[in-house]
Amino acid sequence: MSNMANVKKPTVESLAAEMHRLQERIEDMEDLIELRGAIERNAGKPGVPWEQVKVELDLE
Repeated sequence: MSNMANVKKPTVESLAAEMHRLQERIEDMEDLIELRGAIERNAGKPGVPWEQVKVELDLE
């Protein structure tokens, strides 16, 4: 008897959940690529103080 006989067939729900996890992972990887590019483009430039960012983005 092979191991394949013991493997359950995936359900539509389990496949949909796996697709959702994979999509989130791809989005995370795209964000990381974008962040690395921004870091590289801005190397050597002075940063913006956090207090200024909070005011500009109305985070207070």
